[in-house]
Amino acid sequence: MASVVRNNPAMSRFEIPIGDGAIAVAYYKIEDGRVVLLHTEVPQELSGLGHGSRLAHGVFEALRRDGKRVIAKCPFMSSYAARHPEYQAILDG
Repeated sequence: MASVVRNNPAMSRFEIPIGDGAIAVAYYKIEDGRVVLLHTEVPQELSGLGHGSRLAHGVFEALRRDGKRVIAKCPFMSSYAARHPEYQAILDG
C-alpha cells in the first residue's frame, strides 16, 4: 500500500507513515525561495526496506508539482536525485 508523503511546514519536514506509528522524515529549510533538503531519517529497524526511496520520490514529486527549486544537501536525497534524471530540472547547486 503506497502512502502519501505530506509536508509538515510547522516542523520543516516531509513525512511518510511506514507502519506501526513509525514515520520517515526529510527535513528542509527555505533559503532564497528554494527548498534545501537537509537530512533524511528512517527508523533504524526499518532501514533498507525502500522507505527512504519512497519518501524521496514523494518529496521530489511534490516539489516538482509545486514548481519549487531544490538544493539537495542531504546525501541520500542528492544520491536519489542523481539516479533519477527526471528531477534534474528542479535541482539547483
